[in-house]
Amino acid sequence: MSSDDGSRGLKRHERALAYGLAGWCMEVVFTAADRARSASTRDASLEGHTYLWMLPLYGLAAYLFEPVHEAARTQPLWRRAAAYSAGIMATEYATGRALHKATGSIPWDYTGRGRAVIGGGATRLDYAAHWAIAGVGMERLHDALRRVRIQVTAP
Repeated sequence: MSSDDGSRGLKRHERALAYGLAGWCMEVVFTAADRARSASTRDASLEGHTYLWMLPLYGLAAYLFEPVHEAARTQPLWRRAAAYSAGIMATEYATGRALHKATGSIPWDYTGRGRAVIGGGATRLDYAAHWAIAGVGMERLHDALRRVRIQVTAP
């Protein structure tokens, strides 16, 4: 919907693309930092990676995370963080299992890379704190994306 100044907010699919791109960037940074601090690699090159599959998966935040954020805005931080962590792990599990069924593998397979790996490598329970922090961070991204205006020109 356009406003009187000829601008409009981002549509949900446009915000999904923004979440996807942000997720890609965060994953590259996280995997590079993980390789640098890992006792087995100690890789100072800071080489990170992601998967093409991750763009639409991170983009799901526009459809799954935003409604939760809107509903939980008035809840205490610890409650929102716990909800985000649980939601992200459930989504990671479900999408990991779906990808495994469709392709025969899970791109981020955690098997052998941590404690409390479940779902055939689809998720790690010991990442709960990481996902809680990511969810709280996404609140700020969501609010920023809701403020973005695009100038609409008449044809």
